Amino acid sequence: MLDILKNLPERTKKPRSKGITMMMDKGLSINQAKEFISVNSKYTDIVKLGFGTSIITPEIKKKIKIYKQNNILVYLGGTLFEAFVIRKQLDDYKRFLDHLGLEMLEVSDGSINIEHEKKCEYINDLSKNFKVVSEVGSKYENQQDNTKNWKKWIEEEIKSGSWKVITEARESGNIGIFDNNFNIKNKIVDEIIETIDHSHIIWETPKKSQQVWFINKLGQNANLGNISYNDIIPLECLRLGLRSDTFYNFLK
Repeated sequence: MLDILKNLPERTKKPRSKGITMMMDKGLSINQAKEFISVNSKYTDIVKLGFGTSIITPEIKKKIKIYKQNNILVYLGGTLFEAFVIRKQLDDYKRFLDHLGLEMLEVSDGSINIEHEKKCEYINDLSKNFKVVSEVGSKYENQQDNTKNWKKWIEEEIKSGSWKVITEARESGNIGIFDNNFNIKNKIVDEIIETIDHSHIIWETPKKSQQVWFINKLGQNANLGNISYNDIIPLECLRLGLRSDTFYNFLK
């Protein structure tokens, strides 16, 4: 169908390492997951089962299988990793991942304090058996001054074995790389991409205005995450210049 319209920007094809769309599943049912797949599988690369939902969601193994059968990577939100770590149950967490049939995990420290050297040790160790994504940034407003270290931390986490590093924004989109009014902190992004290839980073962008900003800044193949299940196709339209917000970006 896209062939009918000229001058559309080139999108990367699955399996992607750049131009990734990560959907945040906060507790979809089996039927909802099937409906989601029927429309969005072509445009979805990763599903994150948000925070601790995987422990209490019915038929979670069946839902994970649905996603994986459609060539979508699946991992559990980093908050659950932290919940196991703070209880000194990392081995139990790895057994839980094996039980669910997951090959991917997130290492984060958004809710608990982990010395960065220790965090990198977790990444290095876990990357021997799992595809690891890590996340920089706190979920608490009173710790937002740590953004000054993000560039250094991202570099160290990539070296330690992270496949992608995620920049914190939560599902609310008003923390981390965004302020309380959902506006981007330009300086942080500019500092990061000055020396780090943005293909190594997934930017959490739950709001349309935030998605638009990164597409304008980095192009149609920016890696974007924490996308709502009903915003996948609207985001793909933004990437292709098929919404007014990016309409003129790709015309020749």
